[in-house]
Amino acid sequence: MKRQKQNQKQNQKQNRIPAWAPRPHKRTRLSKRSGALIVAALAACGGTALIAAQALAGTGGPGTARPELSGEGGTGGPGGRPPGTAPSRTISCPDVGQRLRSLPAQAAPEVNRNLGQLEAQVARAFQRWSAAPGTQGRVLGALERDRSAAIGRITDALRRAGEQPTALDRLSACRTTEISAAAQSAPRGSQDGNSADNGPFRDDFVDITTVRPNDRNGRAQNGGAQDGSTQDGQGGSFRSECGRNENGHNNPDNLIVAPGVSNGAHHMHDYVGNLETDAFSSDNELARADTTCGNGDRSTYYWPVLRLRDNGRERDADAPGGGQDGNVGTILRPVDVSLTFDGNGAGEVTAMPPFLRNLTGDAKALTNGPSQAHASWSCTGFEDRQLRNKYPLCPRGSEVVRSLEFPSCWDGRNIDSANHRTHVVFPGGNGRCRNGFRAIPRLVQRLTYTVPPGTLYAVDSFPDQLHNPVTDHGDFINLMPQRLMRKAVDCINSGRECR
Repeated sequence: MKRQKQNQKQNQKQNRIPAWAPRPHKRTRLSKRSGALIVAALAACGGTALIAAQALAGTGGPGTARPELSGEGGTGGPGGRPPGTAPSRTISCPDVGQRLRSLPAQAAPEVNRNLGQLEAQVARAFQRWSAAPGTQGRVLGALERDRSAAIGRITDALRRAGEQPTALDRLSACRTTEISAAAQSAPRGSQDGNSADNGPFRDDFVDITTVRPNDRNGRAQNGGAQDGSTQDGQGGSFRSECGRNENGHNNPDNLIVAPGVSNGAHHMHDYVGNLETDAFSSDNELARADTTCGNGDRSTYYWPVLRLRDNGRERDADAPGGGQDGNVGTILRPVDVSLTFDGNGAGEVTAMPPFLRNLTGDAKALTNGPSQAHASWSCTGFEDRQLRNKYPLCPRGSEVVRSLEFPSCWDGRNIDSANHRTHVVFPGGNGRCRNGFRAIPRLVQRLTYTVPPGTLYAVDSFPDQLHNPVTDHGDFINLMPQRLMRKAVDCINSGRECR
């Protein structure tokens, strides 16, 4: 009987429906982690949900970045609005996740499922309003009714688990606000309907040759070494070789921020390393899975895909996370993926625990603000010029570079936290970890892409984030064997470069 079950599961994996194809909802289960998560702000529903939609018929597409996220050195137009922009209407909804104080384990499946539904409701409202801007009242009314039902289910689940949530029922109503919007999307829609008019916008791009180099420390505008180099101090490093996702492991899930929620990301991810990873993977399944990495590294590394805005019809053009969520165009495979672990520059590092969850950047940074925007963009040959909120246009022969630096100070106890950030944080300006935290190997993901000169491209995003470059992010789950982790730590602390 045991062998029969193993064969059945193997057949299911071999015949698995691709993530971009329509499929029935998989079984609902969460990674088996004991204890309760204290939820202060779930990144899966983080920040105010802002939906850009045309307020009036005529010229002008949906909104782009807020004025404070406009380009380096840019000047504002009348009223502080960037030049070449037009007013656009948005829908702002209270963030239910930020109002939750705790999430008992027994309530987690129901709560996570309904938090995911709140995101889906925002996406559907975006689609309705974008298609018919004059339907604002009907769209807001339907959205409030849908949110009220989902919030009620969250409240009931928490009460059954012994919690006493307060005032959640007041969070269902959404309102319209106005933001600055680029007057012309890049590119505009196409006749075949395969181009979403929700960004990016022309002022989201900048010629890298016109950008001034960062300061002498190689820091981008929000700080943090972004060139993938080791900071002063321990000069060693360890590089995990995991390929470029040649096997086509993609799905629109996010196991860290939206466990148990199909299409929880509303955009497509590239994966290398662990071959089992999707929204429903348990720790045990991850530990047994095959991997694309060498040395037995079963860690999960993932990030949003990059697409050409070429109206190319990808295989996910009509699927969740793809065309259904406004993510369109030809998916680019990186020409190189570098996964390097190094030191924080202020002392020796210690080993990461198994199953540690770690993330960088903020998929909702357009609406949350840039405080967590630790990803940056550049071009080969110009990596002394790192951009947070602009896509670089690279000259011929130069490749687009995405750099994602992860936090490297661990609290020494938890493998995850409510907002998936407070258990692993960035070091201070002096490179040292705050009291109560210890230095662990710092992961830097460096992804390079060949983009033809003058061709527009964009990172996949939530519909309301408008494919803004500030929303780039990366995720990591540690499943290195202990012997391999010891090797990585030894190499970093002894100043050796290892693979």
